[in-house]
Amino acid sequence: MLSPQAEILILAAIVAVACGLPGVFLVLRRMSLMSDAISHSILLGIVLAFFIIRDVSSPFLIIGAALVGVLTVILTELLKKTGKMKEDASIGLVFPALFSIGVILISKFAGNVHIDSDAVLLGEIGLAPFNRLLINGIDLGPVSWWIMGSVLLLNLIFIIVFYKELKLATFDSALAVSLGFSPAIIHYALMALVSITAVGAFDSVGSILVVALIIAPPSAAFLLTSRLHSMIYVSALIGIISSVSGFYLARIFDASIAGSMAMMSGIFFLAALLFAPGSGLIAKLITHRNRRYEFALSMLAVHLLAHEGTRKETEENTFTNSLIHMRWPKRFAEKVISKSVKEGLIVDDGKLLRLTDFGRSTARKVMTL
Repeated sequence: MLSPQAEILILAAIVAVACGLPGVFLVLRRMSLMSDAISHSILLGIVLAFFIIRDVSSPFLIIGAALVGVLTVILTELLKKTGKMKEDASIGLVFPALFSIGVILISKFAGNVHIDSDAVLLGEIGLAPFNRLLINGIDLGPVSWWIMGSVLLLNLIFIIVFYKELKLATFDSALAVSLGFSPAIIHYALMALVSITAVGAFDSVGSILVVALIIAPPSAAFLLTSRLHSMIYVSALIGIISSVSGFYLARIFDASIAGSMAMMSGIFFLAALLFAPGSGLIAKLITHRNRRYEFALSMLAVHLLAHEGTRKETEENTFTNSLIHMRWPKRFAEKVISKSVKEGLIVDDGKLLRLTDFGRSTARKVMTL
């Protein structure tokens, strides 16, 4: 028998990977808002299915949620195709309407049932180990393991079988059409998958953590790698690490487990946003700074070459002139001249800035561009 803590960690890892698989393609398609819309609007599908079946554990609740999730996408696309509003505005109209209808129906007709709005939104993964799957007296672990394990298996099968189609529809939908298959079918199948994933995780982790795990780890992976298959692996790894670290953070501060996991996924995304090599904000800032200096070095070399050997050389090719004519701040001018000397572009004799042979060739190359 595993401890409840180990069962929670295993469940969190399963949920993280299950959410991250379709999440990668949502991020690549720039449809992050759609996951939030679906994860909230499918509440209406759960409620309507419950009113018909009257059983909160019925698999028909997943079917109802998936259908409403696809309905959300269809209504959003219809509003977008009118040309009167953009996709984000369409989402902003559709999902609050469907979600609010679900909340009203719950509060009015199902206030004492375990599908109340707080449970659906927040969830409590810490209670998952208490809902066991027993067959012939044999304990097979938490029910959530089997539900989310099935969802994970479904997501894996879908992505493995339709990997080429998903890749093509995501990056070049026009080519996909020319090759004879409809990107729209892939699109709606992916949205149905997101709906099933969200409703499968509702009872255990709630809507907030579902949205966090669908968006944050894939977004962080998108910043860290440009290869699709690597992005899927990195997304899954970040999701698992976020879940595990969030669990132990919740234990330390006696906080919500799902909330802590969502927070850690956000922290990892923020870390990737800041420190990702090449695409992170700090890397871009360093690149911008380096390009600024490279441009300044080139302009200084061109300026010196233009006045070299002329009557104004002693006036123009000086440090003081770089402050006046180049309009550079003193500290910036000092760094530019220092870098130019180190790179062998110029020689500073204290009075004049003189080009080296390398500096002259560099200035001529710049002038011919």
